[in-house]
Amino acid sequence: MADKNYILALDQGTTSSRAIVFDSEARKVSSAQQEFTQYFPQPGWVEHDAVELFLSSLTVMQEALRRAKLKETELAAIGITNQRETVVLWEKKTGKPIHHAIVWQCRRTADIAEALIKEGRGEFIQEKTGLIPDAYFSATKIQWLLDKVPGARQKAENGELLAGTIDTWLVWKLTGGRVHVTDYTNASRTMLFNIHTLCWDEELLALLRIPRCLLPEVKDSSCVYGVTDRNVCGFEIPIASCIGDQQAALFGQGCFQKGDVKTTYGTGCFMLMNTGSQPIRSKNNLLTTIAIGLDGSVQYALEGSVFMGGATIKWLRDQLGLIRTAHECDTLAESVADSNGVILVPAFTGLGTPYWDSYARGLLIGLTRGVSKAHICRATLEAIAYQVKDMLICMREDAGFSIKEVKVDGGACVSDIMMQFQSDILSKPIFRPKNVETTALGAAFCAGLATGLWKDKDEILNIWTVERIFTPGMDKEKRERLYAQWKRAVERSKSWIQETT
Repeated sequence: MADKNYILALDQGTTSSRAIVFDSEARKVSSAQQEFTQYFPQPGWVEHDAVELFLSSLTVMQEALRRAKLKETELAAIGITNQRETVVLWEKKTGKPIHHAIVWQCRRTADIAEALIKEGRGEFIQEKTGLIPDAYFSATKIQWLLDKVPGARQKAENGELLAGTIDTWLVWKLTGGRVHVTDYTNASRTMLFNIHTLCWDEELLALLRIPRCLLPEVKDSSCVYGVTDRNVCGFEIPIASCIGDQQAALFGQGCFQKGDVKTTYGTGCFMLMNTGSQPIRSKNNLLTTIAIGLDGSVQYALEGSVFMGGATIKWLRDQLGLIRTAHECDTLAESVADSNGVILVPAFTGLGTPYWDSYARGLLIGLTRGVSKAHICRATLEAIAYQVKDMLICMREDAGFSIKEVKVDGGACVSDIMMQFQSDILSKPIFRPKNVETTALGAAFCAGLATGLWKDKDEILNIWTVERIFTPGMDKEKRERLYAQWKRAVERSKSWIQETT
């Protein structure tokens, strides 16, 4: 039998599914990627076709294996990392989803979250889950589906439906419906999981009127959940990790110690700090979450979440038609000295950390006759960096110590101009790794640990290497002036869509 020296990592994201084969040195052997349809049935609503999403995942996995020219006997395991909070409900018997998946960005349940806060339940929920009641999380989405899809609640109470975040849906499909499971990181994003007792919380389930029988078993992020079904996948390989995408990136960056920080520039923008074995309760609207479940114990993290990161660049391309490629955004931004006073607040689906305003909407301010699309492109890149600064300030205050450096990853971090501005506006060095596929790499590391490809975290740390360090060069007066302009613009975007009753 061939040595099992490879891991197939599936990175199931918000706009595409991507599969990467890594070798035992964590080098990329092959990859495949496929975008899938985004549905926007109403303003602020975002959906996915869960079947299309699964088929895209299966397609890229098979294609990555084909390109790597590997036999299945050479694969140690599959590792899965996924967009978090997005929810699927499906029929246990047929495997058919009862509705499109409701995506983490979707704001349709803002009124449910708002009602929980008005009823005085916010503190109760945050104490148990580390989360602030918001439409972002899975619980209100499940409640909406049970209430709005005809017959769903009755079927759920009869035990005829299953629910899950995307990792759960993928494992269930890949194993031919034999395994209904999630990991601690994904469970901690549902607003139904008690991060202290590490169990689904009966009081929260009762509050949201969600039957316990819907929910999957919760396990470590690194363990063998089951084996893929040959009739479904064409191969039988152990599935040995499930981990939410941001926690996967934290792990893939080697942020194993308390105080380590990373920011991922994907569809959204997410900053996580490893806080070790004890959760830190945020005073600044950060989220307390589980960083990883490994070897029977968990580590915690503080997290800041921005809804529109790289998706803002995609908006320039797909909705406005100002650019044809993401790289063109960089080229145009580099052609001008600054944004010419333009500020973009990309609150297209509300504002995340630290504002948590479901009713904020996007704003482009400072326009004059002298503004060109190059200035708008630059303002777009700067907007992403400003949102990261918002999160860093909160994180520093909650942690109680200065953050020395920030590791970065995700597709948008390849932008040199944005990373330099990020370093300038933070006044911190930015470390960009040689392998920016750290989300997929985190899932691969977890799967490799579970199956013995890597023996421990020290071996993983020896693999991680930096590609470039961006150092700050902006003077303090300019930095403070630009950030003050950003904060003024944010204030004007808040509460644009008022709640209606």
